[in-house]
Amino acid sequence: MLTSVTDGVGRITLNRPRAINALSYAMVGIITASLEVWRSDPEVAMVVLDGAGDRGFCAGGDVRALWDNATAGSNADSRTFFRDEYRLNAMIARYPKPVVALMDGITMGGGIGLAGHASIRIVTERSTLAMPETRIGFSPDVGGTWLLGRAPGELGTHLGLTAATMGPADAIAAGFADYLVPSESLPHLMQALRERADPGSPPEIVLLFDETPGASELEAQRGWIDACYSAPTVADIIHRLRERPEPEAARAADDLSTLSPTGLTATLAGIRSARAASNLEQALESEYRAVAWLIEQPDLREGIRAQVVDKDRSPRWNPATIDDIDTDAVLAAIAQDPAEPLWS
Repeated sequence: MLTSVTDGVGRITLNRPRAINALSYAMVGIITASLEVWRSDPEVAMVVLDGAGDRGFCAGGDVRALWDNATAGSNADSRTFFRDEYRLNAMIARYPKPVVALMDGITMGGGIGLAGHASIRIVTERSTLAMPETRIGFSPDVGGTWLLGRAPGELGTHLGLTAATMGPADAIAAGFADYLVPSESLPHLMQALRERADPGSPPEIVLLFDETPGASELEAQRGWIDACYSAPTVADIIHRLRERPEPEAARAADDLSTLSPTGLTATLAGIRSARAASNLEQALESEYRAVAWLIEQPDLREGIRAQVVDKDRSPRWNPATIDDIDTDAVLAAIAQDPAEPLWS
């Protein structure tokens, strides 16, 4: 982690470029401590979040650590990580000073939790965003359900279930980003933020570099997305997708059929619960309940094994198909309060 204060700008740079700045527990602690100090520091007018290297802002949380904890019987450590991470997500959303997040390159999962709740969210032409949790038998968290639940129509349901990626135009259309700034302009933007004439005007400064994104491919597909993903269950969604003539719908059905039925069921419930939540904190609390149960389930270990450890990309889910899932049992399980409360 790199932290500095220059000309009124507090800068936090995630500094694990070889891991695309994957978020560790220690990094969560450093970011939290820096924000706590800068909150009342008159020398800090705004905060900038960015990532080291040229591959991305943050590839997400350290899922290998989750697997290590699960296989060692140390899921309490994972719950501690999630609890402190979610508190940080809420802190960023409620921070009293402008927080500028530079999502240049890959920004996924835990990276969305940092940048997606910032007051000024910037993507570049190189940006690739996603909530990829269903690929490992998990469910979107870090306030991701809050963002997904507020995307237009059923875009968020599609993105959350399929773990589909977004380019810059899609990210702005889905409500995950606010501005598109060319990557080559980021150093000039940083200089302008430091040299600002008015400490309270970072959005106006960003607008000087903002470009109009191209058309969103995701938005253009709203017809079949809204029609299919409004179905009541994952099985019904897949059925509707298979009935559509669009090839993209067929691909989505195929993708869903390869993912964890348990993770998909928890994800759909989480997004719909977040839609009804009155604030981010409520959504985070629901996510915390869900992940506290999901980390105890075999599909998370199997998903991480297949994607990260052995990399055979052939997970063996249990249950294996969406038709075998006991939806009511999953919904009851993810509604249980965990041993340690999120807010205390």
